[in-house]
Amino acid sequence: MNERVEDVDEAALAAFRAEYGTRLPPVAIVIAAYNEEDGIGEVVGAVPATVGGHETATIVVVDGSSDATAEVARKNGAMVCDVPVNRGQGAALRLGYRIAREGGAEYIVTTDADGQYDPAHIERVLTPVLRGEADFVTGSRRLGRQETYDRVRRAGVHVFAWLVSLLTGQRVTDTSFGLRAMRAEVTAAVTLRQPQYQASELLIGVISRGYRVKEVPATMRLRTAGTTKKGGNLVYGYRYSRVVFGTWWRERRAGRGRRPERPPSANTR
Repeated sequence: MNERVEDVDEAALAAFRAEYGTRLPPVAIVIAAYNEEDGIGEVVGAVPATVGGHETATIVVVDGSSDATAEVARKNGAMVCDVPVNRGQGAALRLGYRIAREGGAEYIVTTDADGQYDPAHIERVLTPVLRGEADFVTGSRRLGRQETYDRVRRAGVHVFAWLVSLLTGQRVTDTSFGLRAMRAEVTAAVTLRQPQYQASELLIGVISRGYRVKEVPATMRLRTAGTTKKGGNLVYGYRYSRVVFGTWWRERRAGRGRRPERPPSANTR
């Protein structure tokens, strides 16, 4: 890891612990946010205080925002890790995962800061993990519903799902859904390096290491505020495909190319 990245993470982590302490409840809701002051308050405010009988904590990793994202998130009850450098959603989520794990959270849920995911579906994605039926659960707009009118994006969801299914040997219907739940230890076992477009890296890594993966129907709504940071369709498609092929090739070279046996560390709670 780049030394500067390590320094930034350590400084942000130290500040977070000084403000909030080191212990977290069983479920950590991790949100990466960059210049989302207009939407983050509503997102944080809608996160349930308990899921499946377990207390939750909402951790917002503010990724070098130049607006009032951090202040709005705090005002609405989030624990905020304010990183001064914009490094990308993937880097922000990695830091959030680390905060959750080292704080003792047993389960991690991710959602986006732009209001595209229904907070009522948090319990839907987490329940199979709590029941010991899966190690990693992701929502799927193809099994559920999506509100976008962008035909290219709709087609891209199908194409990348087909591609990842082909490469990994496990059928998936949606590779980039931001509402996910997992056992906290999974985030430490999977190699995560991408600064952006990290959803497919996480999914391919989880499948390649033999973790039990499940999809559940969920809704992807139109943005409630702000604008996308991922670029236009062509840029998004090109960069996303690079991450898909790059991650698959990395895992294949490491001998984890197509659904090995389930890791011994995975429990069946």
